[in-house]
Amino acid sequence: MTANMTSTESVPLLNETFFHPTFYISGLYNIPYAKYYYVFLCFVYAVTVLGNSFIMGTIYLAQSLHTAKYIAVFNLAFSDLCGSSALVPKIIDTFLFDNQNISYEGCMANMFFVYCFMVLQSLNLLALAYDRLVAICFPLRYHAVVTKTAMSLIIGVIWIFSVTLNVLLISLITRLSFCRSTTVNSYFCDYGPIYKLACNDKSISSIMGYVCTAALLYFPLLLIAVSYVCIGLTLRRIAHGDEQIKAMKTCTSHIILVALFYVPIVSIYTAAFITYIDANVRIINAALTQTIPPMLNPIIYTLKTEEVMQSIKVLYKRSKMKSAMKQAVRN
Repeated sequence: MTANMTSTESVPLLNETFFHPTFYISGLYNIPYAKYYYVFLCFVYAVTVLGNSFIMGTIYLAQSLHTAKYIAVFNLAFSDLCGSSALVPKIIDTFLFDNQNISYEGCMANMFFVYCFMVLQSLNLLALAYDRLVAICFPLRYHAVVTKTAMSLIIGVIWIFSVTLNVLLISLITRLSFCRSTTVNSYFCDYGPIYKLACNDKSISSIMGYVCTAALLYFPLLLIAVSYVCIGLTLRRIAHGDEQIKAMKTCTSHIILVALFYVPIVSIYTAAFITYIDANVRIINAALTQTIPPMLNPIIYTLKTEEVMQSIKVLYKRSKMKSAMKQAVRN
């Protein structure tokens, strides 16, 4: 009789944990002075906010940058800013202020926004590769093919795809039951470490994890590599010496951005498939991979792109002229 009562009374508690657990984000384990690492991420985030706000403001104010290419650049800067904002402040709150417990709903929201903007960053780089491919391989058709309307449509499709895909991933997580450990061995509500905690069948979530990794990291990187092979072959055929160098200079910023974003994250995922990676090493590498590129992207576009530098100079001169005129009116 007592055993039956105990079993019956435990059902509500089990169901509560079953459907709406509170997750614990473990973060770095047994590393001295780990808080300094999180302070460093604060600095990275501050530079990211300033840099991406600056590049978006420059594109918005400079009429010469109101082109199809810079619609994609603006969206990349916006995605970098929002992606870092979805990740870093929560990391700071979690580990610097010891708030490692997170509600089920808060965890799902954190996962959605972090992954949504990661997908946007990846596909934006692919859109910029398409822009460079058409500009160099089909220069006479560039302004007819890569219009502001066409690029806006591409960016719109990327947003719809990213949001829809991440809603699907979250819905798969909500089908899972968590009846044992709820400790997430990561630095945020990471999809892989969370679905692996489930007690019921998680095969669909596992398959989707592999499919999404291949489709959103490896496949775009492959397409970008193919686009640059085509660009290289075209330049060898139709250009020589200085013309080749001049054409490739227009791609320099994009190539650096691609290397910064894809190489570290693809290396981490590939290594994880092949061998065991220590949790602390994985967390540090993954966190830096998600935070350093958004910080460097606006710096690279500012320093490596002549159009942007010229627009900044024009805006600066215009600002000085306005200041001089205001001063003259006051006098």
